[in-house]
Amino acid sequence: MNYPNGLRKNINNTINYGNRGMNLEEDLNITNKYYLDNDIAVIYKKPTPITINHVDYPNRKDAVITNAKFKIPSTTDYNGIYKGKYIDFEAKETANKTSFPLANIHMHQIEHLRKIVKHGGIGFIIVSFSSLNRIFLLDAEKLFEFIDNNNRKSIPLEYFISNAKEMKISLRPRIDYLKYIDWRFL
Repeated sequence: MNYPNGLRKNINNTINYGNRGMNLEEDLNITNKYYLDNDIAVIYKKPTPITINHVDYPNRKDAVITNAKFKIPSTTDYNGIYKGKYIDFEAKETANKTSFPLANIHMHQIEHLRKIVKHGGIGFIIVSFSSLNRIFLLDAEKLFEFIDNNNRKSIPLEYFISNAKEMKISLRPRIDYLKYIDWRFL
């Protein structure tokens, strides 16, 4: 870009797909820290189980994992306890404006949520339609209802509008999903 005083600035239009879904995840991590710091709930992001195959050691403090693989398929992103109830949920982000692709959530994650609900836990997914700035909490039972009764490869936005709770971003906590848990489950 050329500015009036003769300065030039290069604009990098490269798209980085490496951190898709990280905005929602970051907001949820900030929210969970708020819940923990204020003794509201204990909810953590689950680490992804990996097997490390190779590490480069340029020096002891700068070890770099250069080759790793997933041990087993991960279950869901977050779990913890709130008001004596076990909570387990998956967080997903999509740039799609009309639907949430079911390919974004794996079958083993859905089966895990089915087991959580069967055993009395609270299961749900949080889906961010990032291009629309809309975030929804969809109860696992509504997710199962859609999957079990449709042959679609995506959940329409209208289904979220009708069957989920839309959440707003705020300052503290960032995404107060527990107020929707109170409304739906407690």
